[in-house]
Amino acid sequence: MQRAAALVRRGCGPRTPSSWGRSQSSAAAEASAVLKVRPERSRRERILTLESMNPQVKAVEYAVRGPIVLKAGEIELELQRGIKKPFTEVIRANIGDAQAMGQQPITFLRQVMALCTYPNLLDSPSFPEDAKKRARRILQACGGHSLGSYSASQGVNCIREDVAAYITRRDGGVPADPDNIYLTTGASDGISTILKILVSGGGKSRTGVMIPIPQYPLYSAVISELDAIQVNYYLDEENCWALNVNELRRAVQEAKDHCDPKVLCIINPGNPTGQVQSRKCIEDVIHFAWEEKLFLLADEVYQDNVYSPDCRFHSFKKVLYEMGPEYSSNVELASFHSTSKGYMGECGYRGGYMEVINLHPEIKGQLVKLLSVRLCPPVSGQAAMDIVVNPPVAGEESFEQFSREKESVLGNLAKKAKLTEDLFNQVPGIHCSPLQGAMYAFPRIFIPVKAVEAAQAHQMAPDMFYCMKLLEETGICVVPGSGFGQREGTYHFRMTILPPVEKLKTVLQKVKDFHINFLEKYA
Repeated sequence: MQRAAALVRRGCGPRTPSSWGRSQSSAAAEASAVLKVRPERSRRERILTLESMNPQVKAVEYAVRGPIVLKAGEIELELQRGIKKPFTEVIRANIGDAQAMGQQPITFLRQVMALCTYPNLLDSPSFPEDAKKRARRILQACGGHSLGSYSASQGVNCIREDVAAYITRRDGGVPADPDNIYLTTGASDGISTILKILVSGGGKSRTGVMIPIPQYPLYSAVISELDAIQVNYYLDEENCWALNVNELRRAVQEAKDHCDPKVLCIINPGNPTGQVQSRKCIEDVIHFAWEEKLFLLADEVYQDNVYSPDCRFHSFKKVLYEMGPEYSSNVELASFHSTSKGYMGECGYRGGYMEVINLHPEIKGQLVKLLSVRLCPPVSGQAAMDIVVNPPVAGEESFEQFSREKESVLGNLAKKAKLTEDLFNQVPGIHCSPLQGAMYAFPRIFIPVKAVEAAQAHQMAPDMFYCMKLLEETGICVVPGSGFGQREGTYHFRMTILPPVEKLKTVLQKVKDFHINFLEKYA
């Protein structure tokens, strides 16, 4: 290579244009000949390929942001380039992102966050004193009085104290210990962390994790990543997606043949199914966990989202405590909450907490060690969580506005839940169970045999085929039920009820028209 370069350089002295051209041409030809003699180096193989990567990561699937959402992104780009479609926008009804759907932030929460982020505003008369008081308390507990500093791995101490006080108020005086509170990066981080510490063993001793079907795909994704064993138990669609303890018994007995069932996950209120569990059901589940020696995970991020007048949220922690010391001192329970859902809809702050009770003291040390590896959850998210658990109270300056905004959000969601249920149930071939809580509908859809065959020809699940056609023809992005799990031979999709009422009516009408045409096309 050096010789070839030198040959080219030889022709670079001052010459007449014609002689320069001949000399350069000759040198270039000689250099080219030298390079041809030298054997080409083969390109080194990539170290990381689909064959060499971690197989557990490859097995992970997350339907909420899966292929259909990627397709929605492609269509949005096409619309931006002016490519004509039978619609003018993509409506992303696939995910519970309230503010992306137009929900306005809670004023008080954003005031405190603004003060924490830019403390110079503490001198501004534009902010209420109760917001300033909370911001000062949070900042005084932060290193350097700044949200930009790291916190303790378990979270800022005063925020953990506020979370414990909130749980005690929520549960009617059942005590909560700040030392059992762990602030997390959304609830998902807490769920992943506690599962990491629970999974062990090999072969038939490998940890089995019981999850509801339908489930939130975080659970199956983490189980795949950890190479644990997924143990499905089915919710009863004919009974408003209720949890039946006999089904839990069936699932655990069958699982014992090939794994060690050790964890029972509950989502209440349900995602994607929207059911709210009765107190009796929760008691039965706790008794079952006590009997079978199962570690309970209670995903309670939708605890503020209860719409049916016949339903009420009961925390697993409270029911466990009220069942007496035989249960409350022995059943290991991790409960999760988040800033992302409820009336707040602050998904982007990634704030959350978990309360873990009856944990072995030595395991507690191991959990803190595991959390310390990621240093700490985002301190801004911790601050947002603090405002959720420590809102304005009666007599404070911001209380009336805060209450109005909170009630408006939850009232609108209740109306939209009823609207969605009623309109879906007017469509031939669609059945929607009552939306008791959370923020989704999970209707069952009839898919004709010809459509099933067409889906197979495209190597798609039938409900994925249906949802892809819905997206391509209407611009509405929903998630197929196969991404959440469903009984064999049934088909569903999950759709959020978060769009504003008028837009939601439009979405529901478009789904109705599409479904009727779909049935006619594949009849």
